Amino acid sequence: MGSKESVATLKGVGKQATETLQEMRIETIHDLIMTFPYRHEDFQLKDLTDTPHNERVTVEGRVESEPSLLFLGKNKSRTQVRVLVGRHLIKAIFFNQPYVKAKLHLGEIITLTGKWDRGRQVITVSSHTIGPRTNGADFEPVYSLKGSIHQKTFRKLMRQALDLVKEEIEDCLPKVLVDAYQLPPIQDALEWVHFPPDGEKVKQARRRFVYEELLVFQLKMQALRKKNREEEGGSFIDYDLERLKTFIESLPFNLTAAQKRVVNEICKDMKEPFRMNRLLQGDVGSGKTVVAAIALYAAHTAGLQGALMAPTEILAEQHANTLEQWLRPFSLNIALLTGSVKGKKRQLILQQLAAGEIDLLIGTHALIQPEVRFHKLGLVITDEQHRFGVDQRRVLKDKGYNPDVLFMTATPIPRTLAISAFGEMDVSIIDEMPAGRKEIETYWMKKEMFSKIVGRMEKELSAGRQAYVICPLIEESDKLDFQNAVDLFQQLTMYFKDRFTVGLMHGRLHSDEKEQTMRQFTEGQIAVLVSTTVVEVGVNVPNASFMLIYDAERFGLSQLHQLRGRVGRGSEQSYCILLADPKTEIGKERMATMTETNDGFVLAEKDLQLRGPGDFFGRKQSGIPEFKMADLIHDYRALETARKDAEKLIGSDDFWHADDMHCLRQQIEQSGVLSGGRLD
Repeated sequence: MGSKESVATLKGVGKQATETLQEMRIETIHDLIMTFPYRHEDFQLKDLTDTPHNERVTVEGRVESEPSLLFLGKNKSRTQVRVLVGRHLIKAIFFNQPYVKAKLHLGEIITLTGKWDRGRQVITVSSHTIGPRTNGADFEPVYSLKGSIHQKTFRKLMRQALDLVKEEIEDCLPKVLVDAYQLPPIQDALEWVHFPPDGEKVKQARRRFVYEELLVFQLKMQALRKKNREEEGGSFIDYDLERLKTFIESLPFNLTAAQKRVVNEICKDMKEPFRMNRLLQGDVGSGKTVVAAIALYAAHTAGLQGALMAPTEILAEQHANTLEQWLRPFSLNIALLTGSVKGKKRQLILQQLAAGEIDLLIGTHALIQPEVRFHKLGLVITDEQHRFGVDQRRVLKDKGYNPDVLFMTATPIPRTLAISAFGEMDVSIIDEMPAGRKEIETYWMKKEMFSKIVGRMEKELSAGRQAYVICPLIEESDKLDFQNAVDLFQQLTMYFKDRFTVGLMHGRLHSDEKEQTMRQFTEGQIAVLVSTTVVEVGVNVPNASFMLIYDAERFGLSQLHQLRGRVGRGSEQSYCILLADPKTEIGKERMATMTETNDGFVLAEKDLQLRGPGDFFGRKQSGIPEFKMADLIHDYRALETARKDAEKLIGSDDFWHADDMHCLRQQIEQSGVLSGGRLD
């Protein structure tokens, strides 16, 4: 029987079981043996002296008291008995297992598995056997199952399947890699992961499957990168180095070492004959815009047009104003195209663009409308690139003959996620702040201090500065007692009366209303802006020096950091107050972490640990695959290794032709990345 046979051919698998297995995406025997346990139960006997508090433990002991049974209500009960385990006289508690009372006898040996409360000397029992532990495995796999299939049944099927096909399973990893990392062969790894003889073998099997999974994923990413570079070709941007140096010297500030490094990386890419596909990461205020300006000017010196796309009109306008100041003295014709630009003005821009009279076009998604045609587009930059869909980004790229592409983001992405989600891109990081910028002072305060905080805010406003107040909800909710923006707006309006103007902005406002409110705040007509998180990205109001985030425990670390980055953009000292009463340890840790560091990358790593990769980008838009065995947080070293190996393999002749690489090649071919398909 082969591994490609249906699971229905196994003994004991009837129609219902076949359907349940199919729901679990198990169609063949191969699918079954490649369904890994999500954890292993450790039934090795432990010494309670060395067992940490709250850890799951298996112990053997003698019953020292008659069991007592207490009924706690309908179908609820608690059975309690004293057990001597080594030198420890402990309590064993069985919840909702009243039948246990009749089975436990004084002086009898029992084996217990459960959670150990070290302080109270209590084990809350999850499973038990009467008598000493003489049979059964020390480590039992636990699978994620559906329907009526139980762990015991699934293990029996797994045993049967492995015995039938284990020897014929092809080892996809070439011998050179197996030897280099001392990985177990596939047959041993499968046996050890499903039926481990000991804990060490579980680790070895896991190490092998984690590496293989990450390697295959990285091979797909690197193959896609190679295909993009070689097949799409790209424009060789022969920029004028002397003119570029003159432009950099004309800037009203010196570049940081980090900015110089990323400028060199970008300029090197522009000189290459393949298309640049680079992600530029930089924390809030690290100076990504000036790097964009240098790249756009470089393209201009080579006789090519540039385009910069931002997610909102206000952000596009701010980019246009900033770039205009730097580039206008160098005779660049810069135009702004947003949804607000209509009629004759719009037509004139489109005509000049197609004729090559506009050197740089800045705008929103209006840039990707069909009537927007460039004369010779050489460089495309998208700001806050994750805010645009893949299709939107591709349409802009397609408006030139494979122009170089630079994606910018102020969302610090942990290295592990950058390697995974953007593995087909090159990543540049600005990890240094411009000189002279003052660190934002961040404080975590409780709700009862609200009036004191408003007093502190008033002091800033009286000095001519502005403030943001951020809330998680728009209107009152019965389910959540978090302060809402409308209520807070009314409270602050009453408090400040005629002294300071308070504005309100949230997601339910029409886009025109949002733009108008934001513009009034930017121009200083509004002193306090009460808002939901719609101000998160890109808005630049140097006069804003005070940020109050209400119910701060509702936000993730990265989001809090993005919000905090709206202040601290001028020369004055800025403050961020986190108003929060977190109930969980994670919530408290988040608040404490925010007060300890202003480094977005440190916070991003912490956020990743606290929330996991699935939530990091919000919803499932990250492009990060769900791995069977690998964990991006804990296995980051294996991810780094897999990426380096994949890069080397894809670039080698051996990989594309050697016999022992054919299984890995097959996996790439089946994924569709080489034929223009999408990654799994």
